[in-house]
Amino acid sequence: MDFGDVLLTALGAGLILLMLADVFRTLLYPHGSGPVSRAIMRGLWLLTRKLRGRASTIAAPLAMAAVIAAWAGLAAIGWALLYLPHLPEGFVYAESVPQHGDFTEALYVSLVTLSTVGFGEIVAAHPLLRLVASFQAVTGFGLLTATVSWILQMYPALIRRRALAHDLNLFREAAGSEGVASLNPQHAAGLLESLARNVAAVSIDLLSFHETYYFHEAEQRGSLPATVAYAQQLAADAQGSKNPDLQFAGRMLYAALDDLAEVLRGKFGHPGTTSSDVFDSYALHHKHRHPPVPGSE
Repeated sequence: MDFGDVLLTALGAGLILLMLADVFRTLLYPHGSGPVSRAIMRGLWLLTRKLRGRASTIAAPLAMAAVIAAWAGLAAIGWALLYLPHLPEGFVYAESVPQHGDFTEALYVSLVTLSTVGFGEIVAAHPLLRLVASFQAVTGFGLLTATVSWILQMYPALIRRRALAHDLNLFREAAGSEGVASLNPQHAAGLLESLARNVAAVSIDLLSFHETYYFHEAEQRGSLPATVAYAQQLAADAQGSKNPDLQFAGRMLYAALDDLAEVLRGKFGHPGTTSSDVFDSYALHHKHRHPPVPGSE
């Protein structure tokens, strides 16, 4: 192998390692995301923030598809660069199959192996190349199952977030303007403690499934950014109550909301010294709050 072949091999190995590291950070490492997936998700989010209509609601699903395509592309190109220096001498060709030995042929071999299709008209001859091809096939199967699992794990987290927003809206409609004051204190305390647990679950989901943040809800009724301020109001009203159980439930809900604000501030860069400021920024970023007009009160 000359210097060019060594360079191609090193570049291919680097692309494969980048793909494996990104998949590990995104799918297996808790509270993390890989550089490739994070860049794609955030890039499409920023690109569609100023768009109207359905563009912002489909940005996150499109970004997930783009991340999966990027992983497959890195794997296919990486292994193609590993095969390229050994084509065509290192492979056995079936009869009537032309031997080109260029990058297109290396990419074809890589895609066939990665997808585990295995047509068999071009087969590695050298024992080391056969091991490399076998490892690629295993990686391709693992990548397929991992991405399916990723998708299946994502939507329960989104459902929990939407359910919390719906619960807050139902509470607001049922309690009216009086809020917790219209309920039996023990009953209200139980409801607020349940809300606190659900807020904590959403915080954990945002840490564990970083990508769920970028899913935009078209309807305010199912949008947590549009309803989380009401949860703060409930916590404040409960802490002002004379009932100790209701006061404790209010403090519990406030603590859960502060944890959520810290996640939004630390993980997603929302500014603000208070939780209210962070939630205002959160609502504004998800288009459920209009920016303030300069000079207005």
